[in-house]
Amino acid sequence: MTEPLRVLLADDQTLVRTGFRMILGADGIDVVAEATNGTEAVEAVRRTRPDVVLMDVRMPEMDGLEATRRILTGAPEQPRVIILTTFDLDRYVYAALSAGASGFLLKDVTPEHLTAAVRIVRTGDALLAPAITRRLVQRFAQRGSDTAALHSDLASLTPRELEVLGLLARGLSNAELATRLHLAEATVKTHVARILAKLGLRDRVQAVIVAYETALVSAGDRETAEQATEQT
Repeated sequence: MTEPLRVLLADDQTLVRTGFRMILGADGIDVVAEATNGTEAVEAVRRTRPDVVLMDVRMPEMDGLEATRRILTGAPEQPRVIILTTFDLDRYVYAALSAGASGFLLKDVTPEHLTAAVRIVRTGDALLAPAITRRLVQRFAQRGSDTAALHSDLASLTPRELEVLGLLARGLSNAELATRLHLAEATVKTHVARILAKLGLRDRVQAVIVAYETALVSAGDRETAEQATEQT
């Protein structure tokens, strides 16, 4: 990836946008557009085609959740979306992750974490630690026949892929999956990629959500592994 990283800032607070633009610019990241509400964000994505969108949850006219849904279903080349929030377990964050967002950041994020996060999601990785992912899905995941029907493609997974998905949802990294299943790490990465492709998922965060919503794993399932789930 030699081309400059292109970012769109969507936040109704001028000071937030100004601060983030200065931080990103100082690290060589181009801010190609700004938006003060969800409607502007959707239009700006179509016009500028950024790599990453930093999206505030609460904005006038159209909130960040609805804007995320529209961006990730309507853009021919979908950008990665990072949700900005002041609440680390806001139900809107969970809904945004279900809609395809690649993670979230608190607005008081450090400059180093902000730039690193933008670069991480641009590569296709997700931006959530397993402990936070687990708390989100355990708190907000809704199970039932309607939810299961949304993910009927789970039947398309092989027994091994189901096993990998279950362990992935418990927080195991690729290296830990390889050790547990006695496989090469490259083979694990292939399994994960196939799971995402078969289920039409963007990243591991969505895979974790699907695993909980379909009851492949439950809130009582615990693993000692607390490594990052954002590897692909």
